[in-house]
Amino acid sequence: MSTLNYPLNNAQVELMKILDRNLSENDIKDLKELLSRFFADKAIKAADKIWDEKGMTDNDMDRLLNG
Repeated sequence: MSTLNYPLNNAQVELMKILDRNLSENDIKDLKELLSRFFADKAIKAADKIWDEKGMTDNDMDRLLNG
């Protein structure tokens, strides 16, 4: 294994520990999808929180979308 010349962040270190083996192309695809869903869910929850804090309605969204 080669030496890295830059530090890894905490998430990278943990993923390296978990993924200390070769994965099939299908497993890699599934893992990417899982991580994408994880970050999408976090973004949706953050947007929902802002939506609720500002008391926004469907009409507000329609105005934003239609200028």
